[in-house]
Amino acid sequence: MSRTPPPLRADFPAFLPMQTRWNDNDEYGHLNNATYLELFDTAITYWQMENGIDVRGPDAWRFVVVENGCIYFREVGFPDKLEAGLRITRMGSSSYRIEVALFRDGEDEAASLGFFVNVLTGNDARPRPMPGDLRGRLARISVT
Repeated sequence: MSRTPPPLRADFPAFLPMQTRWNDNDEYGHLNNATYLELFDTAITYWQMENGIDVRGPDAWRFVVVENGCIYFREVGFPDKLEAGLRITRMGSSSYRIEVALFRDGEDEAASLGFFVNVLTGNDARPRPMPGDLRGRLARISVT
């Protein structure tokens, strides 16, 4: 089985700075696996907030994660300064797949690549179609 090559900075339309913390390291001295997912989720949430997608409060969009994962290319850990590159690789009527790559400051190849598949749901927890304005905001980082 061939290994997926690390994506490059040029493959991502949006970036956010992410700082590792002392307690992010595990016993082996690198970033704990669970911390990667926390960083991915935080980067996605910040990007949503910066682009007018409410994530808290009465007007918040209700996205449910139905799938996620991560590919590791090289170790990172505290005190690395990271940048999260974001891109949407698939958009359906009620769902989208967003990928987040973590890059060490100044490096062109990603250290890791994570993904989330999010489904927009209503108060009844059932999928609902994404309205045009929400779809337009997400399309800002679409590479499909």
